Amino acid sequence: MRASQIFNSTIGKKLILGITGLMWAGFVVIHLLENLLLLNPDPDPFNKWAHTLISLGPAIYFAELILVVSLLFHIFYAIRVTLENRKARAVRYRKSVTKGGASRRGIATASMIYTGLLLFIFIIIHLQNFKYGTVYMYTVDGQQIRDLYRTVHEYFSDPLNVTYYIVMMILLGLHLSHGVWSATQSLGLNGPRFTPFMTKLGTAVAAIVAIGFVGIPLFLLMNGGA
Repeated sequence: MRASQIFNSTIGKKLILGITGLMWAGFVVIHLLENLLLLNPDPDPFNKWAHTLISLGPAIYFAELILVVSLLFHIFYAIRVTLENRKARAVRYRKSVTKGGASRRGIATASMIYTGLLLFIFIIIHLQNFKYGTVYMYTVDGQQIRDLYRTVHEYFSDPLNVTYYIVMMILLGLHLSHGVWSATQSLGLNGPRFTPFMTKLGTAVAAIVAIGFVGIPLFLLMNGGA
């Protein structure tokens, strides 16, 4: 089977969605662990870690390229599969209802395409605010490094910014709650015992990520932001 046939087959599309989705789920969890350094009243640990990543040079750029490409693939195939599913549906449901069984249809499932697109917009705004946001420099151990800690704290000193961030993190949790389970199903990792386990794992990961990312800006805001 040719690569083009694989990418255009139903199984191929779901595989791409599953693999790219799990890649980003893993990145989100790692990113949360990194951001926990923001809770430290000392800015040095967070700034040193950020500087270490930047200092990787080509390696970090390659990793970022993989993330960007995987995200674009994920969005493209998510939209494609959604449109194809709607077109194939001979009779549209008049009312959305929650179903049990293998479909796991619920609010998280029905809203996947919408939460995904909103999160894509959020990623762009997020990069503008932080990665490409205000740059402060200071000296640590005789070396000039960026004070990203200050940039983040200043951003979360605004209640409006915190509110927007919290809403998006709740949507992220909603997206992950179905996404992790769905990805493992697409990869063929299912079974009488494995499927319930992955369902619970996906819910747990989604809850931890959402609570963690909601808690950080709230903590910073309540402690004076900058």
